[in-house]
Amino acid sequence: MSGPARLSIEGGHRLAGEIHIAWNKNAALPMIAAALLTEEPVTLRRVPRIRDVVVMQETLGDLGADVVPLEGTEVWRSLRCRARVVRTSAPSPALCQQTRASFVLAGPLLARTGRAELPSPGGDKIGRRPRDTHIEALRGLGAAVDVRAARY
Repeated sequence: MSGPARLSIEGGHRLAGEIHIAWNKNAALPMIAAALLTEEPVTLRRVPRIRDVVVMQETLGDLGADVVPLEGTEVWRSLRCRARVVRTSAPSPALCQQTRASFVLAGPLLARTGRAELPSPGGDKIGRRPRDTHIEALRGLGAAVDVRAARY
């Protein structure tokens, strides 16, 4: 197919039915991190079975949360997360360096523990994706943010 794609939608017809949204990691990873915000159980459905999701599950477990995979398929599964206790504000550098998404833990950790100590995120090396937006958002909410060079 050459040239720009075109999508034509015709209105005036009643729509009915049910659809299942296919999640992607960019939606699932922040939602898993957000489970740290409450002591109550959080169930997430249709979470993709990919490496970054597994690393985020392990990271929450390392912080003190219980993360239990529920029913699922080879591609999707459901997770139940419960963070009765958050043991530390500093997630494992070894886990954080496996995924860029580890930085989305900053807000939930700050909310639950009053601070967040995050190593530089790892993950893929495709393009430059600065953390400035996250840092400025945290500052805008009143957090004091100190960015330092990694020491490990």
